[in-house]
Amino acid sequence: MEQAQEVVDDVVEGVKNVAIGDKKPKVKKEKKKADGGADAGPLELDPEPKFISHRLEVFDRLKANYYAEIAAKPREPISIALENGSIKEGISWETKPIDIAKEISTSLGKSVVVARLNGEEMWDIMRPLEASCKLELLTFEHEEGKRVFWHSSAHILGEASERRFGCSLCIGPPIESGFYYEMGLPDGAAVTESDWKPLETLVSKFVKEKQVFERLVLSKDELLEMFKDNKYKQHIIKDKIKDGERTTVYRNGPFIDLCRGPHVPDTSRITTFAILKNSASYFLANKDNDSLQRIYGISFPDKKQMAEHKKFLEEAAQRDHRKIGKDQELFFFHELSPGSPFVMPHGTRVVNAIQALIKEQYMERDYNEVITPNMYNADLWKTSGHWDHYKDDMFTLKVDDQDFGLKPMNCPGHCLMFDHRIRSHHELPWRIADFGVLHRNEASGALSGLTRVRRFQQDDAHIFCREDQIKDEITDLFDFLQTVYGLLGMTFKLRLSTRPEKYMGEIKTWDMAEKKLSEALDQFAATPGGVPWETNEGDGAFYGPKIDIAIRDCLGREWQCATIQLDFQLPLNFGLEYMSSEQAVKKADEAKPRVKEAKKGAKKETEKRDVVAEAAPAEGSEIKGSEVKKERVYKPLTPGCARPVVIHRAIAGSFERFHAILIEHYAGKWPFWLSPRQILVVPVGPGFYAYAEEVRKIFKKGGMHVDTDLSGNTFPKKIRTGQLAQYNFIFVVGATEAEGRQVNVRNRDDDTTKDRGQPIDLQVALEKLGFMLKERSSENPFPGEAKPVAGKAE
Repeated sequence: MEQAQEVVDDVVEGVKNVAIGDKKPKVKKEKKKADGGADAGPLELDPEPKFISHRLEVFDRLKANYYAEIAAKPREPISIALENGSIKEGISWETKPIDIAKEISTSLGKSVVVARLNGEEMWDIMRPLEASCKLELLTFEHEEGKRVFWHSSAHILGEASERRFGCSLCIGPPIESGFYYEMGLPDGAAVTESDWKPLETLVSKFVKEKQVFERLVLSKDELLEMFKDNKYKQHIIKDKIKDGERTTVYRNGPFIDLCRGPHVPDTSRITTFAILKNSASYFLANKDNDSLQRIYGISFPDKKQMAEHKKFLEEAAQRDHRKIGKDQELFFFHELSPGSPFVMPHGTRVVNAIQALIKEQYMERDYNEVITPNMYNADLWKTSGHWDHYKDDMFTLKVDDQDFGLKPMNCPGHCLMFDHRIRSHHELPWRIADFGVLHRNEASGALSGLTRVRRFQQDDAHIFCREDQIKDEITDLFDFLQTVYGLLGMTFKLRLSTRPEKYMGEIKTWDMAEKKLSEALDQFAATPGGVPWETNEGDGAFYGPKIDIAIRDCLGREWQCATIQLDFQLPLNFGLEYMSSEQAVKKADEAKPRVKEAKKGAKKETEKRDVVAEAAPAEGSEIKGSEVKKERVYKPLTPGCARPVVIHRAIAGSFERFHAILIEHYAGKWPFWLSPRQILVVPVGPGFYAYAEEVRKIFKKGGMHVDTDLSGNTFPKKIRTGQLAQYNFIFVVGATEAEGRQVNVRNRDDDTTKDRGQPIDLQVALEKLGFMLKERSSENPFPGEAKPVAGKAE
């Protein structure tokens, strides 16, 4: 029954939003007119596509057999344990979760979306329970409830798309906020915005019909027969479902799709529905495959939530980092270097301020900053595993007839640094940080502003430590996170991702590592300001467990930036070791043999692990395929030595991505210490230009970003321009200020000073703002009532 889940998850994982290059799809309709879609043609095809009736014929024929199997199941008493500890009695193959929900309350019966059994298995609320279980009833407010609600909405969108276009559907998963459906239209046609309203109209029709979601279990051959007219479904079924296996389809109305489920009881639950956008992609993210159309939507169980979401989208659009980045001249992109941002002076000021914060923390926490090469011979990537498993995402080139690659991450280079000489246990933990430039060959259609780029920098660091030091290092990283994100006004969530099905190393090592991470998480959660954590079973990297950190911005959106990963495999790949005692060892050139490829007849005393592939990918990569290649041979430990553990960690992650997040978090209204425009000096007339310039130089010497407006604009326009540019402080200078060595201060964040400034002695202003900058304070340095505006020019 889980095969359908694997099918959909595998396909979704492989599909990226790739822009159409030379193979542009044909335009289906003329350009839409201003009436918003009156020219969109008939609402739906008449007659309907023939494949719909074929699927229904197969479904109805097989449904009778399946229901007969269910009817023959023995009915036995079962116990159903609820979250509050109470026990409900039921009958196997008869009692449904919806029955329990209605028994608890009428309102719960109407709001429950899906059930979860025994803390793991998601279950249709209309599907009879098969055995005694622990039952959770989840509403739309629950994360899993949203996913099921949006998954069902995607099916209704798929139904509308088939009825309107006669298309061949591919996949339609829920995503972080909403859902999409991907499809191939006849003759390579494209979806246009004029199609949105007709699709929404069809969806409304299906919702009113209260189409029931029906579940049916089928064999691979039966699935191939049902979807014989859809080449995309045929490919998925043949590629992902093994012979002899059975999986599920779901039907609502005349629509039937290969699907793991579960779903809402019927379409009437989808009270409000809206299409947000459409885009182009390739089947399985391969540019050599068919170009497809993707339609994105959102839905909610009530109209109020839809209104709130649309308001949220409007706010998010106003905060879009691409818009603000252009308005504030922070960065831009150029077609001659796609995916590589040009960070302008004001944007660089922001990045430098973040890096300065990180570097200060490095000094306090005993990190050593290093500089490593940008390009390495392919042998390094073969040792680390990236050449076999990450090469397609790298920029590679030939140098002197040898393969080289631009580095996509720093960890292999840092391993070379650790291995440069013999290390003692006294040196551990050894913390090294690298701000080096990284390159990843992202698909062109996946590029999106600063959030997905090809050239970037990270606050990347690796901690080489002993196993007994793991907990303390993780605890310090939590404090590091709290310090940085707390200063930025952001909260974060923690998830412990544990051993996956395919892993490397010994189970006892994994158990030890997970235990240490759990203890560190518990300890942090119990501290003032600590946060609770969740377990994400089986989602760890194959080389070790990890802690996923999601930060939350002022709009409540979650962003994945920081990461903490334990790695036992990379030290093994590189043969890293440290002296665990001060006994004599071989000379460095003898004690440090390099990793060699396996040869036939290799001696069995070498260390071995559960090797799935010849080379193990490192940070951020996954094992691809289950084929077993020739076994890697690892360097045995030198007597008296031990393997270090590597902790991969980043706090900000990619500075480009973090820059984008901060732009949207602050909406361009930067706090003083982070602001690229801190002070604007505005003279009230030409007679005070000299004093304005003197003030600018004084504050610039104090380490602040200061500008003067010596333009020919009127005084009010200069003030307004400074306010729109989000300067933290505007200093107005006139006769009174020049004579008294003062500045008249208007504070962007103090409404009482926006119209009438506050005269402050020049030296006092310099000292207070200097302190504010040094301490990264957000408090008003000039509290008090505003005074009359500066003197006018004579």
